[in-house]
Amino acid sequence: MSKQPPGDLFDDCALDPDAILGTQIYEGVLFTEETETPVNVLTGETPEHSKTNVDEARAFAAGIDSDTPQIALQASVEAQIETASKPYTAAAFFHFKATGSLKRHRAYHAAYESEAFAVDFEADYESGDLTITVEEVTGSERDEA
Repeated sequence: MSKQPPGDLFDDCALDPDAILGTQIYEGVLFTEETETPVNVLTGETPEHSKTNVDEARAFAAGIDSDTPQIALQASVEAQIETASKPYTAAAFFHFKATGSLKRHRAYHAAYESEAFAVDFEADYESGDLTITVEEVTGSERDEA
């Protein structure tokens, strides 16, 4: 976490902190067992590289060496075919592909880096839903941290 005042972190954001306060649920953005995978039209089978499960995807995301927690997002069928990749990709928990907006991505990132906010998330790989909660930290809570 950064030691910068909260206003400085939000200078480059199109959204102010109030736009992300509270709890938001982003439905169906995470990799699940039902994530679509390509099928070879000649054989009718799913390619080996696309055969995987949620535990592998979760481990992959957790294994990324980053200061920011990662989640496993769905990869498009087109990307899987073009790159012969798994049906998931890892990204920061506030990535614009999950939140649907680059503006939200930047605001969540600023809040996550700021000591003025507590940012938490829950990745539910059963439903594919991502829940992000942002709360403002009061002065006494900041002093305890």
